[in-house]
Amino acid sequence: MLPTVDFCFKELMQNPKVRKGFISALLNLSPEEVEDTVLLPTLLSRDSADDKLGIMDVRVLLKNGTQMNMEMQVKYFEYWDERALFYLSKMFDSQIRKGESYEKLQKCIHVSILDFIHFPNDNKCYRRIHFRDDQTSQLYSDKMELQILELKKLPPEVKTGEDVLAWMRFFSSKSKEEFQNMAKTNEYLDEAYNTLLNLSADEKKRLEYEAREKALKDYNTQISSAEKRGLKAGEEMGRKAGVEIGKKLGEQEGERRTRQVFKLFMQGKSPEEIAGLCNISIDKVKQILE
Repeated sequence: MLPTVDFCFKELMQNPKVRKGFISALLNLSPEEVEDTVLLPTLLSRDSADDKLGIMDVRVLLKNGTQMNMEMQVKYFEYWDERALFYLSKMFDSQIRKGESYEKLQKCIHVSILDFIHFPNDNKCYRRIHFRDDQTSQLYSDKMELQILELKKLPPEVKTGEDVLAWMRFFSSKSKEEFQNMAKTNEYLDEAYNTLLNLSADEKKRLEYEAREKALKDYNTQISSAEKRGLKAGEEMGRKAGVEIGKKLGEQEGERRTRQVFKLFMQGKSPEEIAGLCNISIDKVKQILE
């Protein structure tokens, strides 16, 4: 199983030790400092039936009250920023009810693990984003945070101590050898690797994983097919539009030349002179004048 398939990622995060190891890397803490992690319901509440439904991949509550939503996304998603902000805001909003104090609001973090290039203008594979003053860059509040991990931008080698990059390398691994190499990095990645082995050996989990993987492949095929059909339709529309534009331009040019021929004729020019000045044949001049 590959962790980039969201089903597999969710199953990995069900393991408390794996969850603790990954979260400690995201928070830049030692695993010992991450005392407890509790999985929360991933279905976000709605204030009314018309509100958009929010379903998270993995939602975790830490002992200090911090909430984290971690999402694995393989397919390119055009409005990912808006989606991440929506989920982060819903998570933040869901902490208090009517009449309760804003004092109860705790930090919320949205983690995007992306298997596509989201920021094409740099090579930075991991970033943390907060609200800051535009002029001074002073932190406005740390109560809402975005973390974005771009697996496609990983450097060739992961240096010792860069725990987040080690986890990213693990998530993007494709072969048994790659998983085994990453498992040697620390006990938490070793636990993740063993969890993967157990998941792969579980027939029911395997069937669920394959069903999800097939759905992703079918989606990619449909998108690719739609893009090809759209391109073909666009080319045909462009060709037809080009013919119409050419026809219209031809008509406009014909009208302009006709006016020019009559203007020269009214000035007393002979058909031969008009033909030379307009760069057309004498027969064409006579045809226009008739």
